[in-house]
Amino acid sequence: MSAAASSAIPRWSVAAPVIAIALLAASWGRDAAWPLITLVSVALIAAVLAAVHHAEVVAHRVGEPFGTLVLAIAVTVIEVALVVSMMLSGGAATAALPRDTVFAAVMIVCNGVVGLCLLVGGLKHHTLAFRPEGTSPSLAVLAALSTLTLVLPAYTTTTSGPTYSAPQLAFAGVMSLVLYGVFVFVQTVRHRDYFLPPGDADEDSHAAPPSTRVAVLALGLLFVCLVAVVGLAKLLSPAIEGGVRAAGAPAAVVGVAIALLVLLPETWAAVRAAAGNRMQTSFNLALGSALASIGLTIPAVAVVSIVLGLPLSLGLGAKDIVLLALTLIVSVLTLGAGRATVLQGAVHLVLFAAFLFLAIVP
Repeated sequence: MSAAASSAIPRWSVAAPVIAIALLAASWGRDAAWPLITLVSVALIAAVLAAVHHAEVVAHRVGEPFGTLVLAIAVTVIEVALVVSMMLSGGAATAALPRDTVFAAVMIVCNGVVGLCLLVGGLKHHTLAFRPEGTSPSLAVLAALSTLTLVLPAYTTTTSGPTYSAPQLAFAGVMSLVLYGVFVFVQTVRHRDYFLPPGDADEDSHAAPPSTRVAVLALGLLFVCLVAVVGLAKLLSPAIEGGVRAAGAPAAVVGVAIALLVLLPETWAAVRAAAGNRMQTSFNLALGSALASIGLTIPAVAVVSIVLGLPLSLGLGAKDIVLLALTLIVSVLTLGAGRATVLQGAVHLVLFAAFLFLAIVP
């Protein structure tokens, strides 16, 4: 981002979220015909691009890793609101929705986003450098949270099926929130330097930061963009469901498709950072998104489930547990060394392709 770009808000980045929100309001509750679906898709892409721009403005003002944390938490909070609202409206039929959403987010981020960033960065800059003291703790927290919330429920015996009892669910929710809170404290306060780009890799630091007024405006527009992204993705979901049914694919594919749409802002921001040889920023975005998805979603749905007595299926099946374990092992090998190439990117993208293929053909 240049100094000129950081000192003012481009008109297109203001118009995009306004138009997207207006289209969302006008289309909400209506049957989506193909012309409307096309307009919604275009508005969704525009809102994603605007969200990434405003996130970069905020990040340039507050510095790393606060900027990436803002985008990750903002997207996740809105995603949690969407999941909870669907749980309240769907009842028992949505018992597996939080699990499917969280698992899809982890697989998309750890394989799809990380793999794409390594591929783009590796093709352009050959050998990529980052801080293992920043990526390794993130992976440790992610492994603990994933196992606690997505694997153990399939093996506990207090309740039948892949579920937790109310005390177990409360414990998992509290521990998820505690672990995520400690991670944020370490990332932003105690060991902030672990999550900064090595050397002078972050060229944005040399440009003049935007004013406080511009940064506050960008933050507000960022939230508007993210609301538009999630809302438009929800509008597209009936069309996606129809396509999934027409193709004869499992219902879980719908959750994967919606997760892909919701994660577009973070994916685009991470890939842009990788293209600029800012791999630490890319990994802060990617891993931070996965951690926020678990650390904020599970406590929220646990409260809803316990208070309202809604069923909640958290445990993964054997196939998904194997994919999760393989993803975590490969991620440790990739991100624990501090250097990577396109080879590691290809491995992660192959795992991502396997996840998508097995979701369609289980």
